[in-house]
Amino acid sequence: MSPTAPNIEQLEVELGDRSYPILIGNNLINTAGSHIAPRLKGRKVIIVSDENVAPLWLPTFLKSFDELDLDVHSLTLPATETTKSFSHFERLLNDVLALEIDRKTTLVALGGGVIGDIVGFAAAVLLRGIDFIQVPTTLLSQVDSSVGGKTGINTSYGKNLVGAFHQPQLVLADTAALATLPKRELLAGYAEVVKYGLIDDFEFYEWCENNAKLLINGDQNAQRYAVLKSCQSKARIVAADERELGQRALLNLGHTFGHAFEAETGYGNKLLHGEAVSIGCINAFQLSAKLGLCEQQELIRIKKHFSQIGLRNSLSGLADESWTVERLIGHMAKDKKAEAGKITFILARGIGKSFVANDLSIDAVKDVLAQALTDAKS
Repeated sequence: MSPTAPNIEQLEVELGDRSYPILIGNNLINTAGSHIAPRLKGRKVIIVSDENVAPLWLPTFLKSFDELDLDVHSLTLPATETTKSFSHFERLLNDVLALEIDRKTTLVALGGGVIGDIVGFAAAVLLRGIDFIQVPTTLLSQVDSSVGGKTGINTSYGKNLVGAFHQPQLVLADTAALATLPKRELLAGYAEVVKYGLIDDFEFYEWCENNAKLLINGDQNAQRYAVLKSCQSKARIVAADERELGQRALLNLGHTFGHAFEAETGYGNKLLHGEAVSIGCINAFQLSAKLGLCEQQELIRIKKHFSQIGLRNSLSGLADESWTVERLIGHMAKDKKAEAGKITFILARGIGKSFVANDLSIDAVKDVLAQALTDAKS
């Protein structure tokens, strides 16, 4: 971590000749052009945003290119998780191709995780691969999805099942953008923040317990530290295991459960990705406690923390009579992390002591899901 200018911090994702910087600071969108221009191979830049972010940030973002001799265009997609679909992906590819791109064209994803995922995937396949840059505007995308090169779209069979590993050239995380987020979005993003503490950093988890309310209430110092610490953790893990052959799988803590819940709700606004992850983290620790891997007291501690800040920790208000253990297990079996018919889970021997488990008794998983559904419907 090194300072590049006053109030801007730089991290490096170390991937040899595909390494790239993450810049974190306040009002980076105002000066985005000056940071992006040195990373470009050609003159053409295509900015892709969504219908929520574009009115807030696109004019300022475009203005930052005014003094640069570049050919800049912009496109806008709907602001919903369902945008990560084949139909919207095809539309995006055609809209970009209509702008007469070449292999030196750069795409820019200006928005949250949905925009980052679909734009990154488009960059991975257009002309067999062009450059792209991430400008995440949500807490969740700043601390997680914008870093690491995972791109993709959803299918009727599950989340992110079609995609590619395609690293960006640069990540610009403007913490000023967080001031425009509703509390629900900040809470959803916080689920990915606290996840890093639950995985392998007990001290950071304690920081989260002490500072989560400040972060969610808009304290800029707390938000900035959370983004820095999260990006630092993810950059380290990605550098060690870019294609998720080992250690990187730990970043999926809560996701095997969470993706099943998202599938059951249809990937809509009823359950945000971060909310699904927060419930999934609770379920992962419930399963760990049931298997005797961690103390029940640690599960109670996490649930208490989530409750105190208003973060979802159960399926209450979501699950109805149509939800069954069998349906949820079916969603999990289609998860991209499943191998040879076995579902992969991230379990824990305690807070900050997570590990990958590939050979679990499915009966134990069913018991945890059954209890979760019973609690939700009672």
